[in-house]
Amino acid sequence: DADTVQRLLDLAARTRNVASTEMNAVSSRSHAVFTLHLNGVHTDQGLALRGALHLVDLAGSERLNRSNAVGQRMKEATHINKSLSALGSVFNALATKQKHVPFRDSKLTFLLQNALVTGKSLVIVNLSPTATSTKESLQTLSFGQRLSAIELGSAQRSIQDC
Repeated sequence: DADTVQRLLDLAARTRNVASTEMNAVSSRSHAVFTLHLNGVHTDQGLALRGALHLVDLAGSERLNRSNAVGQRMKEATHINKSLSALGSVFNALATKQKHVPFRDSKLTFLLQNALVTGKSLVIVNLSPTATSTKESLQTLSFGQRLSAIELGSAQRSIQDC
């Protein structure tokens, strides 16, 4: 029900790690993944449908020389950048139809493996409006453009007899 979903979203928002860096006053220090599993039954036809909706908020890549992150913030930035790089490698492997797709290179890509192979994806990129972030904004746009050029194939139905 809607109240349960709202409570889960509130809990996730409270537990998501954010901190201040020299680039952002409120910087996400981790990715957020929300998965809604959907089940439906068509009793007249005796069919059950299953699906999942994954909402993923990626933490942005971070240039350590601009954020001046140290200690724990530097570790977080390194992990964020590594997982974003792994995601880029997965998309590149899918785009070039490679036999091996490195889904196991990060928890994020492993978690989203099924959705990236049998689902449909929509990517929305967020840019900083500041002139000092032009380089990062251009890199983000380039990343989004590369992703939009990838054909993942047809979404697959998950229909079973009841």
